[in-house]
Amino acid sequence: MPQKTTQIDSKYALQRRRWIILDAKGQVLGRLATKAAVLLRGKHKSFFTPSVDCGDFVVVTNAGKVVVTGQKETQKTYFRHSGYARGARVIPYRLQMERDPRKVVYLAVKRMLPPNHLRQHQMRRLKIYAGDTHPHAAQKVEALSVR
Repeated sequence: MPQKTTQIDSKYALQRRRWIILDAKGQVLGRLATKAAVLLRGKHKSFFTPSVDCGDFVVVTNAGKVVVTGQKETQKTYFRHSGYARGARVIPYRLQMERDPRKVVYLAVKRMLPPNHLRQHQMRRLKIYAGDTHPHAAQKVEALSVR
């Protein structure tokens, strides 16, 4: 019996990459990150293969205007560790948004992608900007709503 599933070539996926822009103004962080993760992986495409990097480029603008629901604005924290003794740092969500709102969106999207070797390549295609301007107008960026 012949095999019915087909594996796509990575060159085929590379030729069909698009540039998509997501406006984060007033959007819920988790829903925005989910949409960006799906686009980066390429799960919305008919030729999706988990072992092939077939996702699109994603440009997120207005990262500083993203919102969170419930009590997350006061309760959510970001943890990092330097590797040295007593090197733990815990930063509240509000302070992280004041310092660098791009990192909040970056970490939300990164944690929604599977932790494998493709994640690093997929995250390179994520472009995040705190304001509403971006330098990717020459790539024919398509606007897409999160809702």
